[in-house]
Parts: sequence; structure tokens; C-alpha cells
Amino acid sequence: MIDLAVANRAETFERMSDPLAERGIRARHVPVSGRTIDLAAEAPLSPSAVDVGFVYPGRLMEGGVADALLSVPWLNGREAVVVSRNKAGVLARLRRAGVPVPDSVYVSNPVDESALRAAFDRLDPPVVLKPNSATRGIGVTKVDDVDSFLGVCDYLSLVHDYRATGDKSFLLQEYLPGAVDYRVMVLEGEVVGAVERRLPEPAVADGRWKHNVHRGATATAAELPDRARELAKETAAELGIAFLGVDLLATDDRLLVNETNARPTIDAAEKYESGFYDRLAAAIRRAAADERD
Repeated sequence: MIDLAVANRAETFERMSDPLAERGIRARHVPVSGRTIDLAAEAPLSPSAVDVGFVYPGRLMEGGVADALLSVPWLNGREAVVVSRNKAGVLARLRRAGVPVPDSVYVSNPVDESALRAAFDRLDPPVVLKPNSATRGIGVTKVDDVDSFLGVCDYLSLVHDYRATGDKSFLLQEYLPGAVDYRVMVLEGEVVGAVERRLPEPAVADGRWKHNVHRGATATAAELPDRARELAKETAAELGIAFLGVDLLATDDRLLVNETNARPTIDAAEKYESGFYDRLAAAIRRAAADERD
């Protein structure tokens, strides 16, 4: 039996525990946040005897401690999480590799008003403004005019003025009205499932537009066009991430990679292709057998 360290005991842990146990892998919850850790103790993390980690903790300081104390390889390690979290870095890398992405402008504070106006003028309003490293749609907003944009930038500048704020950047992106939003799961170079994320009709009628599940959207299993499957695989290969959620936006004439997630939530089994848990178990076994860097 292989023991797998999982940092968060949320939906993913509950959904994968039994299927992985049937395949000889025991998921063990190893909490790394919201607690105290005696670094001088013989086994400060419990359980301490694990063979491999699932995905590196999202809070990198806690992840560094867990990594040092557990001393195991990860299916998705620190580099994968850091690469994927940097939205602008992902978009820049994919664009240079010829992967289609939304038109975007990266802003790193402090920036004067003339530069902000010039950035806004590069895109047709409305435009989407999003923090460069936040998740779950947090802080993402849509602005219709330059005055509204500058007002949001004022608030961001107040946050970024605080010396302890690590990420002082954000993205300005083109808005694609009516785009279909897909989350595609890629595991070791193969598409293993996909969902379409859609807002309920009453929410759309109220003017809502964010498709994040944590913001009220629903995710239903989707049959992807071949090009979408290939685009998701190209993205995972370019970033070199073993287990990756790839967010695609599809319009009548464009298919774009919008974001990626190296700490993707595992959804209900029916939203994955046949053999998903066999593939996942095999990937975890391969990770467990790898030498640490």
C-alpha cells in the first residue's frame, strides 16, 4: 500500500480516497495550515510516514515546511504550482509557443496614470481586470470605461503599497462575451475529463458573467472538440505539469487558453473519462518512485 499525503481535506480528498484505496493507494490527510508545528519534534507532521505527496500546498510557506519535513516527491511539486499560479507568466509562455491566448496587458505596480491609460487603450472595452495570482475568481472585475478602470487601479495601488504584499501585479484582458467556458483535465499528457462551466439563466439575466464554480456556476461533463483536446494537451506539455486543469474559452471563431490550475479540484467520477482513477493511481506510483530533485 502506498501512502499519499494530501494537504487539504476537502472535496478532492473525499472523492478520491475510496477509488485510490481500491488501487492500493491510501490517501492520508496531512494538514499544514491552521495549526502550530513544533519543528524540534521527532515527527512534527502526522502522519509523517508517507511515500508521496499529491499536490504541493497552495500556501508556499506552509508548503516549504511540509516539503522539508515529509521529504517525499509530489505528483505536482512546488515548481508546477508556482508556474501555474503566475497567470501572466503562463500567458506569455504559451503565446511564445504559438498557443492562442486572450489579448492581455500585464501591469506591475507602481505604474503612473499615463501608463495605465495606455494599457487600457490597447483593448476594446469592456475589459477584464484580474489579480495575477489569485484563484476562484477572487478580485476579477469587468470595467467599461477608463475612469472605472483607474478607480479600480487606485484600490489595487493601496493594497500594493503595503510592503508585505508579495504580488504587486495584475492583468488587463479582452472580454469575450458569450464565450463557452471549459475546464479540461490533463494527466500525464492525456485528457482525462472536461466540464463546461455555465451560469444559471437567472444569474445571466442579472448581468453576472463569471463562470467560476465557487461563484455559483455549474459544471457539467462536456464532449470536447478535437482541437480543444489538443490545445489542452499542448498547454500541459509546454508548462511541463503532470496534472493540470486547463481553462479554455470558445467563441464562434476562436479557441483560447485563459488560465491553468496545477492544484485542480477532482470532480465527481462521471465527469471523467473511463479509466481516470487507473491513470491517476499509475501517475502517483510513478511519482512515488521518482528521486527527489
